Amino acid sequence: MTRSVSVVIPTYNRAELLRRTLESLASQRFPGGGFEVVVADDGSSDATGEVAHCVADRVPTRYYHQDDLGFRAGAARNGGARLASAPVLVFLDTGVVVGPDFVRAHYDAHRAGERSAVLGYMYGYNWDHPVPGLDSMLVGHRPERLVERLGGEPSFRDVRHAELAAADFDLRRFHVPWALCWSVNLSVRADDFWAVGGFSEEFTGYGFEDVELGRRLARHGVSFAVSRDAWGIESPHERDHAVNVEPWLRNLQRLLDTHRDPAVELYAVSAAQQVLIPLEMAYQALRDWQPRARGMDVRAELAEAVAGPEHPGRIAVFGCGEAIPADWPEQCALLDFDAELLERAGVDRPGATRVHAIGIHTPFPDRSFDLVVISSRLAGLWDRYGELVVGEARRIGRHVRVPLIHLAE
Repeated sequence: MTRSVSVVIPTYNRAELLRRTLESLASQRFPGGGFEVVVADDGSSDATGEVAHCVADRVPTRYYHQDDLGFRAGAARNGGARLASAPVLVFLDTGVVVGPDFVRAHYDAHRAGERSAVLGYMYGYNWDHPVPGLDSMLVGHRPERLVERLGGEPSFRDVRHAELAAADFDLRRFHVPWALCWSVNLSVRADDFWAVGGFSEEFTGYGFEDVELGRRLARHGVSFAVSRDAWGIESPHERDHAVNVEPWLRNLQRLLDTHRDPAVELYAVSAAQQVLIPLEMAYQALRDWQPRARGMDVRAELAEAVAGPEHPGRIAVFGCGEAIPADWPEQCALLDFDAELLERAGVDRPGATRVHAIGIHTPFPDRSFDLVVISSRLAGLWDRYGELVVGEARRIGRHVRVPLIHLAE
């Protein structure tokens, strides 16, 4: 029988939480033969293998197992997706209890034919302010009754609720909707998922493999939407923040290295501060400033910054614009937030390195340059990011000059 939806559930040593998720999927009002479940096991050593089939008499079930080589959730999801047979893939975390119309809501969101990634709403997904007693309530009540009872409680809402509500839950209003692409409850068409290569398996350990997928989907022309009908409730479980910090930071750097552009730079700042709305505001500020800075020619100030009897050696400039001084060395680094101007900058210098960036995060090692010049093209962003830009310039350069912003070297 042809399936319409495949629900892929990555898991690792959480057999009883997995059972909870599978039982909720077995209670769907969607035709039982119209969807399937694929349990994607990241090397569990508990009873996960047996529990994976606990609802197989009610829902077609497949089981994927990979060796335990560490936290490889992206690889597990990909392995599960390869077993999936349906044109719509739903990724759902272990322990999430879903409402009876969960599968139908995801399916309906894709029926119109629009290429979109659909974010299902997540109750209880608020790890800083968990609902007291939620775990026991999930055992004793049907999920739809809990939503009726607790849906208005701030601590029970999706941690993204305020940001989504500010845009009337319309992700078309977001500049960077991929930043909210979290695989806890997410659906996408299988052909779009595989067209971008699925989850990157370079992201091991905790964090950002789903956001990185969202970035690639966005570049592929996939839009983003929220379904409040495709809701789930996250079961409370422990998070080892101390263990997760190192891979979280490593994966954030990998995200920056993979997608080198100002939007990801700003996302990294937002992620480090664990905030969302300032990302939208910050990106809007950049979009507002860019046309105002379009006509700024900074060659004179760049020339002044390197004037003197001694040649500065290796040079980088943050905010190069479309032209740099004619006597600058070929082996220089040019950074700008305007991709169109950056493409024209230094066209007569094949050896120049161009980086589409503001200058908050750069790909260069410590002390790569003798001099870093920060031009006045960054003036409109200075109140927000000046300190971060100077800090990055000082990391990669032995000397830093900001000729027209009048900061101390």
